[in-house]
Amino acid sequence: MGFSEFNLIERFFVRDNPQRRDVVLGIGDDCALLKVPEGQSLAVSMDTLVEGVHFLHDTAAADVAAKAMAVNLSDLAAIGAEPAWVTLSLSIPKIDLGWLQAFSDSFHEMLNHYVLQVVGGDTTRGPLSITMQAHGFVPSNVALRRSGAKAGDLVCVTGPLGDACLGLKVAQHKLAAPGNLRDYLLGKYYRPKPKVAAGIVLRSRATSAIDVSDGLVADLGHICKASGVGAVITAENIPLSEAAKSVTTEERVLDCALTGGDDYELCFTVAEDDLRNVKAALETVGVPCYPVGRITGKSGVRVTHHGKTLELDRVGFDHFAAA
Repeated sequence: MGFSEFNLIERFFVRDNPQRRDVVLGIGDDCALLKVPEGQSLAVSMDTLVEGVHFLHDTAAADVAAKAMAVNLSDLAAIGAEPAWVTLSLSIPKIDLGWLQAFSDSFHEMLNHYVLQVVGGDTTRGPLSITMQAHGFVPSNVALRRSGAKAGDLVCVTGPLGDACLGLKVAQHKLAAPGNLRDYLLGKYYRPKPKVAAGIVLRSRATSAIDVSDGLVADLGHICKASGVGAVITAENIPLSEAAKSVTTEERVLDCALTGGDDYELCFTVAEDDLRNVKAALETVGVPCYPVGRITGKSGVRVTHHGKTLELDRVGFDHFAAA
């Protein structure tokens, strides 16, 4: 039986998922009708993942769906928003029922885990790409921003960096990793965990925040530019996983941690006097807090390693750097 666009949507994307009270009209009409709760601001983020650019050609459909959702939710986390709705635009080269079923199952698993309702989307024939738009709520006037860092603030991250970069190298057969270490690193690359709960906790506590998608140096640089400050990263304080340290050299792990990207941890700044309280608050949602540097009055991001300034070959991932 041939599949029309509407057959495809009905079979794979109109199914049981959380039904939210703030959705007046969901899938099935020309537009969704949505309500923003009183006293809340609407946070909106959109990301596109393209085969061969953001994920490898042989990536499993379930992993594609999970990562597409995660990168959008990570943006909501970086502003302290609670996820609410999502839209999906899917371009596929052909109808592959097995691929679509696996993608759909993973997509709906994420919807249920984060209590998200899908409220619209589109499908078309073309090169494989996925565009999602995530919407969330954050109480007015407490959203995290990139622009609040002040000289003297501490720079912190919520977890180990560099694992996703190494996971990509494993997937590309550029790095060997045995058994459980391979699975761990691949999982960090294919299925990052957005720090949604941490972002909510950091409201009114962090002075600025961003998610680490393009590398610590690049993303901290965005905070510095928006805040009109600079920063020094102390490389030996960057958290590195035991898996990462087991499969390659410290130099290579640090390079991945500083410039690799795809970790989707939060990088944030806090006043030094508030660090203890922030750590305690993050512990309530099972998220660690690692101070890795300090905000300065000078522009730019500098990296030191045991007191010596490191010269970096690159800053982080940029889609158009080689264009």
